[in-house]
Amino acid sequence: MPADPPDAGVAAHYGDPYAEQRAIVAGWGVVDVSNRPVLRISGPDRLGWLHSLSTQHVERLAPGEGAQTLVLSPQGRIEHHLTLTDDGDTIWAHVEPGTAAGLLEFLTSMKFMLRVEVEDVSADYAVLTLLGSATPDQFDIATQAQIRTDASTDLIIARASLPEAVARLRSSGAALAGMWAHEALRIAAGRPRLGLDTDQRTIPHEVGWIESAVHLNKGCYRGQETVARVHNLGHPPRRLVLLHLDGSEDRLPGRASSVRLGGADVGFVGSSARHYELGPIALALVKRTVPTEAALQADGIAAAQEVIVSPDAGANVQITLKRPRNAMIGRPRE
Repeated sequence: MPADPPDAGVAAHYGDPYAEQRAIVAGWGVVDVSNRPVLRISGPDRLGWLHSLSTQHVERLAPGEGAQTLVLSPQGRIEHHLTLTDDGDTIWAHVEPGTAAGLLEFLTSMKFMLRVEVEDVSADYAVLTLLGSATPDQFDIATQAQIRTDASTDLIIARASLPEAVARLRSSGAALAGMWAHEALRIAAGRPRLGLDTDQRTIPHEVGWIESAVHLNKGCYRGQETVARVHNLGHPPRRLVLLHLDGSEDRLPGRASSVRLGGADVGFVGSSARHYELGPIALALVKRTVPTEAALQADGIAAAQEVIVSPDAGANVQITLKRPRNAMIGRPRE
């Protein structure tokens, strides 16, 4: 069954999305995310150049090391999210569907006289994501790059070799899973996606990217003033929460639908899914001042909230995000 936009072009599931989730949690699985655009950045100035444009400290990124970084607007709002690695000669990155053209245009405009080349190579390369607690370190397939994060291993491979690569991974023990399983585990782990769990006003502190995609002790970049001001002096106006939805409803809340407290609109719903263990869940951005214990309505569906980003985030307070118990995608809950 094909997935819905923005994941059109890949599979939603292969017959039983709950079984696919369980298989990932019990071992490991492979998800076709070949709808994600792939960018290649080459040239001897690439690391220092990207370091100056984005939120992460990538200037001394070691070959093979994975990272996430953001491109912000001058007002500090999130415009792009990149997951990347450098192989010693080239930066390989993948981004959200529909964002590559805008990112490529911005990056190209910022080259000036630097020795950097930026290309959208999505026609030739694709991404497979490996999830699970037992993901092996070695794979019997040829990869252009491997991007390891605390949640997954992303393999960038030649697009023409996708079917063979999936077959080899399955023969090595990987369960085949679709986007419904991927998204259910991601949402349960409290990990946002750009454009699904963010809007045009979202800043890094609101969705928890301040801990994974922002380096707070690096040189200037566009939007840094907002990041520094919120971190040192104030609080973000909104916070990301995990919603546990009323399971008696036969529907999920619509993307961008209203979250209400009493009669007041206090936020919006982002991604939603049916989790094999937690039932119907969703991510939402709500006003920071919403009491953490308050019962909410998400698109008319009763919802209890679980804190992901603390109301105390910012103001130079050292906050450990209250991730859900299965915060490592594919790891068994304690």
